[in-house]
Amino acid sequence: MKSSQQYHITYVLMAINIAVYIYTSIAGGDALHTSFDMIVQYGQVNGLVLGYGYYHQLFTSMFVHITIVHLAGNMLFLLIFGLRAEELFTLPEYLSIYFLGGLAGNLLSLAFMPPWIPSAGASGAIFAMFGACTIYIRRTVGQSIVGALIFAFFLLMISSGPEVNNLAHLGGLVAGLLIGYVLALRQKPEATYTYNYSYTTPF
Repeated sequence: MKSSQQYHITYVLMAINIAVYIYTSIAGGDALHTSFDMIVQYGQVNGLVLGYGYYHQLFTSMFVHITIVHLAGNMLFLLIFGLRAEELFTLPEYLSIYFLGGLAGNLLSLAFMPPWIPSAGASGAIFAMFGACTIYIRRTVGQSIVGALIFAFFLLMISSGPEVNNLAHLGGLVAGLLIGYVLALRQKPEATYTYNYSYTTPF
């Protein structure tokens, strides 16, 4: 079966993100905000990753959210794009898009963000999901991908802001577009049939 809907993976990822937020909130003593100590420990701080070998932060930061509003917004978009992705991709493909997209965003942040500004959130992985779905649908039905690219980067632009990790969004989106395009190329084209008709007249 092509779809990964049978695994309900979107709901599983949402549950993990919510569970992590509950844990960091309890540990930090604030239900509405994740404490700075928790962000430094489980979010991404480039100075710690590069200077002290905190490489686990490239993964754990995908599940850490700064505030409950941050969490709610990301989970809404994960629900929208994740459920769509479940219809299009197998479970390994879905997980590859999510985690490789999130990792791509974090690596781009690692390369260009200041060393001591923390970042956290699932946005990079969610942008990857969006990008993969958008270009996969356009490519598999034989439409131009230009429209998909314009739409994807338009969403990227309107989601940008001074306190937003735009690099994570960009890295996730580009990774998702690339993975979605490759997966679309792997699909076997549907068979086409040509019918020839001949007839004779009674005259």
